[in-house]
Amino acid sequence: MAVPVLRRDVHRARQAPGDEPLRELEQIQEQTFQLLQSALGGNPFGSGGIWVPAVDIEETEDSWIIEAELPGAKAEDVNVDVHENEIQVTGEIVERERKGIIRKRTRRVGRFEYRVTLPGPIDPDGIDASLDEGILKVVVRKPEDARAHRVQISTPQGADSPQGNGASQGEPAVTA
Repeated sequence: MAVPVLRRDVHRARQAPGDEPLRELEQIQEQTFQLLQSALGGNPFGSGGIWVPAVDIEETEDSWIIEAELPGAKAEDVNVDVHENEIQVTGEIVERERKGIIRKRTRRVGRFEYRVTLPGPIDPDGIDASLDEGILKVVVRKPEDARAHRVQISTPQGADSPQGNGASQGEPAVTA
């Protein structure tokens, strides 16, 4: 029985052998991008809407540490606001001026927003924020009374002595 043979485009046959899978991946990525564009109404990586940065939240004994990825952001374009135990990070990454034509874009620009409600009380005066190499770090200290601490266990006076059960010396202890 004869099996049909699928012929590839003549121009593609002249490419290096390793280029074909990469080209197919780029086509899939482009189709996915177009699907997102049509579903979300705009450029998901551009300034079409508000986006949410990638964030890690770490809890230590005395604070919460929030780290957000904001590559290309400037400190004056980022705001950190606190209301009760909610932290809100907002701002905008402005696209730099370019001379050439953008052939591919995967970095996000435009307005961003991230909100988190921390699970306990915070010290509103104990909040520090810094932006270094595209990472915003917000340290939110816990109030002293909300920090974990060890509780000392006490015993009734004399209970840890061998005769601390109420019996006087020389008398046997009565148990029920």
